[in-house]
Amino acid sequence: MLKGIPPILSPDLLKILMEMGHGDEIIIADGNFPSAALAQRLVRLDGHGVPEILDAVMKFFPLDSYTDKPVALMQVVEGDLAAPTIWNDYRNIICNYEPDRCSIEFMERFCFYERAKKAYAVIATGETAIYANIILKKGVVKPEV
Repeated sequence: MLKGIPPILSPDLLKILMEMGHGDEIIIADGNFPSAALAQRLVRLDGHGVPEILDAVMKFFPLDSYTDKPVALMQVVEGDLAAPTIWNDYRNIICNYEPDRCSIEFMERFCFYERAKKAYAVIATGETAIYANIILKKGVVKPEV
């Protein structure tokens, strides 16, 4: 065990987060997402929800400052329910850690799937909320002056 690392972050996930470079993307996926079918690298955190994983990841994960929208969500399919309330939780978590990078892109469902295929990794969760998938684009850690 190490100090200060949330226990929800498994050794496999920590390794992946460390391996990722600038511009690489990671998906934190809800329980309905076809994670195993799309992932290049799959991390299973089935007993957890997306907000608690997002909060733990954001403690260490810099968002890309060279893009306008380093975060993406799957937009609601026409005729489906209104915007999920879980999106407010995501915005609050992201703004807490990266207040200058709170802009979120909304992607059509199949475009989201295609982007997920190119992601560095997918975290499969047990999240039951629908439209709870989120893409994070990694930025750089700038040296402190």
